[in-house]
Amino acid sequence: MSENTAEFKFLSGVKIVDFTQFEAGPSCTEALAWLGADVVKVENPGLGDPGRRLRKGQPDNDPYYFHVFNANKRSITVNLKSPKGLALVKDMLRKADVCIENFAPGAIERLGLSYDVVKEINPGIIYAQVKGFGEGSPYEKNLAFDMIAQAAGGTFSVTGEPDGPPTRPGFSLGDTGTGMLMAITILGALYKRRETGEGHKLQVAMQDAIMHYMRINFATQGLTGKAAERGGSKVPGVNNAPMGLYPCAPGGANDYVFIMTSRANPDHWDRLLKLIGREDLIGDPRYATPADRVALEAEVDAIIAAWTKTRTKHEAMTAVGEAGIPAGAVLDTMELQNDATFEQRGIMQTMVHPVHKPFKMPAWPVRVDGKPSRVKASPVLGGNTAEVLGEWLGLSASVVEGLKAEGAI
Repeated sequence: MSENTAEFKFLSGVKIVDFTQFEAGPSCTEALAWLGADVVKVENPGLGDPGRRLRKGQPDNDPYYFHVFNANKRSITVNLKSPKGLALVKDMLRKADVCIENFAPGAIERLGLSYDVVKEINPGIIYAQVKGFGEGSPYEKNLAFDMIAQAAGGTFSVTGEPDGPPTRPGFSLGDTGTGMLMAITILGALYKRRETGEGHKLQVAMQDAIMHYMRINFATQGLTGKAAERGGSKVPGVNNAPMGLYPCAPGGANDYVFIMTSRANPDHWDRLLKLIGREDLIGDPRYATPADRVALEAEVDAIIAAWTKTRTKHEAMTAVGEAGIPAGAVLDTMELQNDATFEQRGIMQTMVHPVHKPFKMPAWPVRVDGKPSRVKASPVLGGNTAEVLGEWLGLSASVVEGLKAEGAI
């Protein structure tokens, strides 16, 4: 564990009852946990959050998905269909600052924990809901996962080659991106509540969140008057060359470097020509302006690729970057994990878990006073039940055992 980490206390004392599962909701509450909130996952006895991927009667062979979205939390198991279990959760909500859920549409209401019910228990509660589609949408009752939200929110339509089909982006922006927007909004509501004592009902739909992340694409549509298009490794609406992915040695699947010269800085083209040993093209009228180079883009790309193919992606990124031109090597997850500088800075941290083997994972990336938040283990299913009920509700060990015997927890 890097010493370059700290336990953030920004949300110390904030109690969060967490009914979330999979990724969109858990990524939100994990962010709040990293900031110091006491996040207690309320899970079903047995298999818990489906994101645990537990299997009845079989060993847990895939804990990693759960780890990366549930660090720094605690877990209790409660049977919400048991009257005593439901009453127990209501007692916790009475003391909570935030309640958040991302069950299927209508599920939380059927459990008897709708906003109206919870607000009656705790008028100052911040009640947050994450769904696939928003209220008033023709699809508001539909189920959604990340890829559904990204398809319906627009990211598929602008990803892929210009002459190819829509493509799923390779990361889960629909889930985690939605969670981050909700986390920011919860923080705003908590800040305002310090003055007013007033609670709020917060709702975000994953489709709506994706549209938020598509703002540049809508700006491009405003400029061109037509739907934003796919551009492959190019950026539609940015008419400049050279710009894009260029192959590097030794020719592996991810041996590429992205180079982007700026229309706003004509020196980039001359700097690049000097770097790659093509000073003979400096001042050549065929390539004089960005428009000229776009018109001969295939030729320009071939000139750059002839140089990048003789360098590794790291060599190319370093040389181009040092020449004052934006460049980025295409790094895969193993390369990123094995880069020691991330661990030294605390951006990647190793989770030491009481059950599973140590696991290196990305941490909260915002550094405060030079240090990111320290990663703690994701909770064992129900591993904090007695502890949380004792701290939050003052229940004794014998009472907790009685609730367990009755099947409430």
